[in-house]
Amino acid sequence: MEENKETVVMTADEKAEFEAYRRAKALKEAEERAKAEREEYKRMVDEEIERSIPVLLGVSDEIKACKQKVLDNFKAILELKGDLFKTKLRDNQRSHTFTNSAGDKRITLGVYVTDGYRDTVEEGIAIVKDYITGLAKDEKTRALVSMVLKLLSRDAKGTLKASRIVQLRKIAEDTGDRQFLEGVRVIEESYQPEVSKQFIRAEVRGENGAWKPVPLGMTES
Repeated sequence: MEENKETVVMTADEKAEFEAYRRAKALKEAEERAKAEREEYKRMVDEEIERSIPVLLGVSDEIKACKQKVLDNFKAILELKGDLFKTKLRDNQRSHTFTNSAGDKRITLGVYVTDGYRDTVEEGIAIVKDYITGLAKDEKTRALVSMVLKLLSRDAKGTLKASRIVQLRKIAEDTGDRQFLEGVRVIEESYQPEVSKQFIRAEVRGENGAWKPVPLGMTES
């Protein structure tokens, strides 16, 4: 069956109007396709999230249960370790590492600790600053002042780093100044670390003799 073709005669204005209509129609169709594709993308994301979250929650619960089982299993060992090696008084010990007799596997149990201070830390800082700022008289003492002030600077969370206070103690002892030492003592006595969470680290020794961590988190591989 032959297709009938008709020739349409248009004026220049009519042709321009028709071409504008065709362009507008094509643009509208393209926009509708793009919108439909975006909707399909969102639908796929929603469906995959609904399928994936239960799986990941199951993995998370399983990891949590396994870690708790390990902690419970080592509880008696930690108590025996304290009795055998008289370490019960070392409450500040933040981690314990256990290595097997073959020396190719080890587990570390511990807690993450963040630095923290009671309000009295401000008094200690003030004492140190009163002493140190009065020393800036020449190049040597200005360097000391700058060093001490850097050690008293806080991190992004507004906390003093305990490791810097250890350095500050050494400088104070070197100077032998009673006011300086008193300020450092007040800062040290204000120290109140906070335990954030427990951790378990498992490692096995590879063929090259290096310790290789056992992945226990979603971001590890």
